[in-house]
Amino acid sequence: MNLPDVNPSTSAVADAPLFVSSETAAAVFRWLPAVHALQQTYARPMGPQAVPRRTIAAGAAERASLRTMTAVPPGSRYYGAKLMGMAFGPAGRQLEYAVVLFDATTGSLAAIVDGNLVTAYRTAATSAAALDRLAPPGAARLAVLGSGLEARMHTLAIASVRELHEIRVFSPTPAKRAAFAAEMSAELGIPARAVESPAEAAGGADIVLAAARSYGEKPILQGAWLEPHATVVSIGSTLPDQREVDSSVVARAGLIVCDNVEEVLEESGDMLAARKDGAEPDAKCISLHDLLAGKADRPAGGIAMYKSVGSGLQDVVVAGMILDLARAAGLATPLPVHFETKRIG
Repeated sequence: MNLPDVNPSTSAVADAPLFVSSETAAAVFRWLPAVHALQQTYARPMGPQAVPRRTIAAGAAERASLRTMTAVPPGSRYYGAKLMGMAFGPAGRQLEYAVVLFDATTGSLAAIVDGNLVTAYRTAATSAAALDRLAPPGAARLAVLGSGLEARMHTLAIASVRELHEIRVFSPTPAKRAAFAAEMSAELGIPARAVESPAEAAGGADIVLAAARSYGEKPILQGAWLEPHATVVSIGSTLPDQREVDSSVVARAGLIVCDNVEEVLEESGDMLAARKDGAEPDAKCISLHDLLAGKADRPAGGIAMYKSVGSGLQDVVVAGMILDLARAAGLATPLPVHFETKRIG
């Protein structure tokens, strides 16, 4: 069978699915539009099947796994899934992300978006969407525990919804925390300094970002360090063997907002430990949907906490926004492919 040649520069691919690279995503992404898009989406009524639980397929002999996170966001132009493939090869563990978007009006494949930066963008933007409703208004001092990509993205996202007058950062490696403080100070024009302990970072902070999980180690954040009015954002414990915040943080919380209540309570090591220690997180947890739909508010007593394990809804909403911006800027790449459409009825 002879296959026709396909020239991606011709009009034949005008309606072809698009590819958006991480470089393009970085060029077009903006924090506040992403935060607002997530707030609007989470505030809408959502059916029970809109965001199913993630699935993980794994092969022991192949040392490979595939995680899928699917969503049909209410009111969105797109629906789809994020796929995370991981395998162990000669060079060690390697993983790649792809967000596959379908057009909700036609059912056709709209785009494949490199999901590496999307994952960091959507996690931080969702945290900022929650924080914007949880944290008291006004200028704030931010404590950052961690100095990696998620810590950087969250600091930028938080700065988009709150005026920050000081940033204190702790991470175990002095050189990394010093570099992080210098970078954030230069980028945001805010005094930022590295400190020698997580307690020094959290003490006196209005907002505490925990972005430094540990496997089988002691949690990095203790409840005794927190101000009575503090708002905590915890993103690092998403699996049962991961710890980030101590059970005393959960015990002090008057409200815990979860992007996925079931997965936070059943799969986060922090919440499993808190339940074992008698902190009773179940009665304190509400969904991000309830918060952003105006069904719940921060209580008068106790700290407030946002706990994230990630969601396919966040991936689809942010990737869809990036796709639209990339298309408008002429930076999306048409793929020289055609998918057959099966019509039913």
